[in-house]
Amino acid sequence: MTEQELERRLKQALDAAAPNDLDKILSRCAPRTETVVPFHPKQRHHTRALIAAYLTLVLIGGAGGVFYQRANAVASVVSLDVNPSIELKVNQKEKVLACTPLNQEAEAVLSDMGGGADLKGTKLEVAVNAVVGALVSRGYLDSLSSAIMISVEDQDQDRAFRLRQELTGTVDAVLQSQSSGAAILSQTVDASDRLEQQAMEHHISTGKANLVNQVIAQNDNLSFDMLAQLTIEELNDLIQLGSPAMPIGIEQAAQIVREAAGAFDTNSVAIEVDPELDEDVPHYEVELSQSGHDEREYWVDAFTGEILIGDPAILPPSSPAEHEQSAPENSSSVGIGPEQARNIALTHAGVSESQVSGLQIQHDQDDGHLEYEVEFCTGSMEYEYTIDGSTGKILKYDCEQDD
Repeated sequence: MTEQELERRLKQALDAAAPNDLDKILSRCAPRTETVVPFHPKQRHHTRALIAAYLTLVLIGGAGGVFYQRANAVASVVSLDVNPSIELKVNQKEKVLACTPLNQEAEAVLSDMGGGADLKGTKLEVAVNAVVGALVSRGYLDSLSSAIMISVEDQDQDRAFRLRQELTGTVDAVLQSQSSGAAILSQTVDASDRLEQQAMEHHISTGKANLVNQVIAQNDNLSFDMLAQLTIEELNDLIQLGSPAMPIGIEQAAQIVREAAGAFDTNSVAIEVDPELDEDVPHYEVELSQSGHDEREYWVDAFTGEILIGDPAILPPSSPAEHEQSAPENSSSVGIGPEQARNIALTHAGVSESQVSGLQIQHDQDDGHLEYEVEFCTGSMEYEYTIDGSTGKILKYDCEQDD
């Protein structure tokens, strides 16, 4: 086989193995129809929006909770005391959160204000105006010697001092507009568990409890229970005196005069009692008035309960027929002895003989008139009394710290 013949046969074999038939191949590639499933990427923006909304609500709720907590958190406690004790709790913006009457007299004062509920949400200044106005209208602050005490309790001492100053001005403006000459006392109070317990047990404010403790600091023989019943005016005057003894109180002074005023129908008589513990002779000034009768005035010793001044026309038959206005005579013509003089002095001081030391009793004649000089000490206090030997009246007494 020649070389040319070999090449020809090889070419034929290749053509048979891979035929060059494009038309036949294309004819077999007919168009085909298939189901196309579209692919859409997952849309994540809805989820992100929900998360954002949730976080927003959480933030708003948290901020709202903080705002609510601050708006309802007690920042300051303000108490107003005469004998009614009224407590106002306020927030940082000086909005009243609660107004609470602490005793029965306070309940009566707030009776036209929903028992204090009507003042909730008002500004502190507005609430104080309303309370002081009610106190004046009910006669608690109509005498020159009456007093109201403002107490502020706050952990922020600067704010407490500012509130104390502002409220003093507010109360003063109300009193002046009502033509009241009552004194205004004010203090800041550092609260303690003991003070709050005392206030709660005796239905008084922490401010008044603090004042009572000041009296006891001067004379620890005095009872907290009995002192808590006194008015702010009485407590303040007692502190100025050095707290020598326990006063008889307004109610007892009124009762003594009721019993003395035998000519009156005491159920229909009007009685006004004004404590005058800051006078040279501490006493209660009691006025009786009744339709068809002249007004009567009595002075009752603040510590012994003895009637110092009273109209003889209405005293009981056992009293003397003649009763000098400046120095009434006792019904006894015999007079008193040294033991009775001693008892008068001890009773006035509010102590028993077993509680005193250095007791001395001397008698003297002053222009022919018998007088007893009684001296003794109790604790750190020294007492001196001059007692009328005929009437038993305390003519003079002095109480001072023993050096």
